[in-house]
Amino acid sequence: MHTVYRAENLIDAHLVKDALEAQGIPAFIAGEYLTGGVGQLPAMDFMAVMVPESSLPEASAIVREVEARLSDARLAIDEDARRDDPLGACAI
Repeated sequence: MHTVYRAENLIDAHLVKDALEAQGIPAFIAGEYLTGGVGQLPAMDFMAVMVPESSLPEASAIVREVEARLSDARLAIDEDARRDDPLGACAI
């Protein structure tokens, strides 16, 4: 198994895993259950999406597409938040 994606959070890990599996690529999330063991600490970089070596080239292309879509979605959310709150959440 080879790591094709290091996830910042569980949701991103599952989005990548689901996209890979939808294309017939078996995928596994390593470290998925470690997030519950870190307590109050930020749970970052514990999870990795892994695929068999034979699927690595195709999986890498799918991961790049998912990352691009996630980036676009985050930018859109940030733009909406700035538009809805032009003061930048300064009001208390």
